[in-house]
Amino acid sequence: MSTAILPNDFRLSSPAGIAVSFGAFLSIVAAYSVYKCIYNLYFHPLSHIPGPLWARATPIPYILGIRYGDMVPWIQKLHEKYGDVVRVAPNECSFISGETAWQDIYGFRTGRNKGGDTFQKDRYWYPVPYTGSPSMLIADDPNHSRMRKNLSHAFADRALRDQESLVQDLVDLLIQRLNERVAEGKEATDLMTWYNYTTFDIITDLTFGEPLYCLRDKGYHPWVQLVLGSLKAGGIMSMRRQYPLVAAYDRFLSMFNKNSAALLNARESFMKAVAEQVHQRLERETERPDFFTAVIKNQGIGNKALTKAEMVSNSTTLMIAGSETTATLLSGVTFLILRNPSVYEKLKSEIRSCFTSADQITFAAVEKLEYTIAVLQEALRYYPPVPTGFPRVAPKGGDTVSDRYIPEGTVVYVSQHATNHSPRNFVEPDAFVPERWLKDAPEKFRHDNHAVMNPFSFGPRNCLGKNLAYAEMRVILAKMLWHFDLELQPGMDDWLERHKLFMLWEKPALMVKLSPVVR
Repeated sequence: MSTAILPNDFRLSSPAGIAVSFGAFLSIVAAYSVYKCIYNLYFHPLSHIPGPLWARATPIPYILGIRYGDMVPWIQKLHEKYGDVVRVAPNECSFISGETAWQDIYGFRTGRNKGGDTFQKDRYWYPVPYTGSPSMLIADDPNHSRMRKNLSHAFADRALRDQESLVQDLVDLLIQRLNERVAEGKEATDLMTWYNYTTFDIITDLTFGEPLYCLRDKGYHPWVQLVLGSLKAGGIMSMRRQYPLVAAYDRFLSMFNKNSAALLNARESFMKAVAEQVHQRLERETERPDFFTAVIKNQGIGNKALTKAEMVSNSTTLMIAGSETTATLLSGVTFLILRNPSVYEKLKSEIRSCFTSADQITFAAVEKLEYTIAVLQEALRYYPPVPTGFPRVAPKGGDTVSDRYIPEGTVVYVSQHATNHSPRNFVEPDAFVPERWLKDAPEKFRHDNHAVMNPFSFGPRNCLGKNLAYAEMRVILAKMLWHFDLELQPGMDDWLERHKLFMLWEKPALMVKLSPVVR
């Protein structure tokens, strides 16, 4: 009797050989997958962190959430079920215990964290810089500190005062264009689009010495679509870097679907355009009070200065962080006040009673609008422009976050939307109540956990331009409500529910009827 497992005439190149080889390969893959799932569930260093079975066992739910833009409601539901910390992927944890997690993950190494290593940025989330030089966003700690010191001159109080005239001119142009639409008999206006025109014009004017002229030309500059396309590509690229099977799957799909490749090409085109604009700006000698004037005049000497490549990479970061996020917040606060008539009436009353002319609405003046500031703070809570977390990686030897041991290499973050909508942190978290931020807040809101709110991140890497963002959003909102009565149009009630998340919110049109205020 023959003891051979395979026939004597068996050949790998034969149809039977190919079938056997493919079957053996699938068996090995299946066995490894089962082993990996069992390990992730029961033997992984994070096995003590709760979460749904499939998310603990495999990254598939997480990958699908990123690809289809559904991360925000998914993470919120997980925290409602599992509590303060949730394992959303085999090596990834989300926190809503912001009063401690912000400091533990993002803060300075002081107090009980003194002397410990910092949680570094998760490099998978950030594409390779077009210039080869990382921006301040992803640089290591020493280079981050050097770049931030140089760029901080562009965001100092004096610089902000100098920049105000540039910002105000563009905000006034927004008002002019909206008045023209009313005069033309337009029934409704997509304010989401017009806010984008404004914030992109402002940030490019401040960064490159010239706006994109979206407001002037009443349309999107190609750059805007490139920015939005590059954001959408960011999540796809991150998944490819983290999971080779995702990269292989996408390469296969690209044979039949060109959309993915188009997104990646959009990102590359955007980076090239930014580089060209930076080089042109640096060739111009001007005292115009934009970012580069402040940086060039005050930056360090020698190896402490910014290189041209770093100026390009940081300009790309400024373009995205300083445009889309502010436009998103303005769209959100407009929707939220119109869905809450009592808030809208109080807000209008404060703005219109404080100013007798539009030119009185200055950066300094809007800092005194207590209710307006409360409305914007509540909008940042209810509708954070960056609703998920800023991913960080636990340092060598691991560390503790909110009294939970986190092993080294684990990706962790505070999920802002879930944090801000959790009853552990806020009373009536799904209600839009600006009064909770007032000094004389109603009694039931006085124990809200304000420490969890950090819309511009926290610690040494928090948003450098937050003061500009605050000034910009306050002035735009105040001038909008000083000039116009607003009315949400039919079909807008589910505006928030129609959002998707691709790095930042992907928003539908926000249709609003504008009526000039008669004085």
